[in-house]
Amino acid sequence: MFTKIRKFQFSEHRVLATLIGIVYLWFGALKIFPQLSPAEEIAFDVVRWLTFGTLPKQIAIYLLGVGEILIGLALIFFSNRKIVYQIALAHMFCTFLPLFIFPEKSFVHFPFAFSLVGQYIFKNIIIVGILLILLNSTSKPEKLFN
Repeated sequence: MFTKIRKFQFSEHRVLATLIGIVYLWFGALKIFPQLSPAEEIAFDVVRWLTFGTLPKQIAIYLLGVGEILIGLALIFFSNRKIVYQIALAHMFCTFLPLFIFPEKSFVHFPFAFSLVGQYIFKNIIIVGILLILLNSTSKPEKLFN
């Protein structure tokens, strides 16, 4: 029985990338359908702030959802993941923006007591940490001597 389990080899990095990909797929899919994503309002607020209000809400949220789905699929299926990790990290950077540009929505008592929205945002720090580890694992080790 255990010999069969040992034959099943998997990479920890592959598992982590796939799990984050599933999260991206799930949350991206929620944004495709109006009123399903609990982050829809704050996400639109950030997109409106970044684009100076040039995108209508439905288009902005739909594009964000499609983008997250594409990142999720790339994390799961794309073999050259370094660029995917970089794109996902850039996206994660944007998910933290409300903590700074909309602190009244992110905190009950600044800077330590998060609102529910702030907690929803701050949990992404786990994804950022994993993405940084994955990105680092794709880099070639530095040589001490030439």
